Amino acid sequence: MARRPSIRTSLGAVAATIALLAVSFAGGTGAQAAPPPPPSIAALGDSITQATDACGYRDCPAYSWSTGSSSSVKSHASRLRLAGATTLAVYNDAVTGSKAANLLAQAQKAVAQRAQYVTVEIGANDACTSTVAGMTATAAFRTSVLTALQAINQGTPTARIFVASIPNLKRMWSLSQAKSGARLVWAAGKICQSMLVRPTSTAIADTTRRDQVQARVDEYNVALAGACAAVANCTFDGNAVANYSFTASQISVLDYFHPSISGQAKFAEITWGVSPYGTP
Repeated sequence: MARRPSIRTSLGAVAATIALLAVSFAGGTGAQAAPPPPPSIAALGDSITQATDACGYRDCPAYSWSTGSSSSVKSHASRLRLAGATTLAVYNDAVTGSKAANLLAQAQKAVAQRAQYVTVEIGANDACTSTVAGMTATAAFRTSVLTALQAINQGTPTARIFVASIPNLKRMWSLSQAKSGARLVWAAGKICQSMLVRPTSTAIADTTRRDQVQARVDEYNVALAGACAAVANCTFDGNAVANYSFTASQISVLDYFHPSISGQAKFAEITWGVSPYGTP
């Protein structure tokens, strides 16, 4: 006759089974731990990533949301150092004025630098043109972005890529259109005229134009998400930036369009939580 297991043995087996189920349940539904911090970071993009006009009428990379060194911003690079990347190599390859078509050259530079974490923020300049007709076609935008992301993935297969969405340009217009200083700067500097020309006009042609520009930005964000999804090791921000309502204090008073220092800090904060290395 087979020996019956003791009560102690049975209870032990039940406890082990419960513990295993608990661990499995937690692993299947809980948030996964962030991977170890990388040894290097490269930032691609445009004037937003160069923190243009955050500290003067110039690029201010020390305040960049991605690679900045200022403690007032707490950039991704700064947060990676806090996470243990004490010898982090930092490269800001973003170029003010860049469009999606310029992203491949930046990506190739990041590959040459062997960057293991690459952030991408691109698209505002594709919509910020002199006229609505001059905006980059969405299909061309997506092709340019996808080509650049593939170049990173193929050149440095172990690199993790983070793609940020484009801020709401119509929100930038609405924040400052009633300010005489903003209207003066926008006109004198020819800043994003597709959106900002005749900023106080309520004519149907002008309200329609602003809607068309923002609609194109929305299309670009869909394209960014799709391009990222098509590439391994790529994380899109889930429209964290696009959906965020920047406040007046988070916009530079030099051009009433780019993020101020506090705006760069907020940009870093909202993107870090959805990045591959961040925690909400």
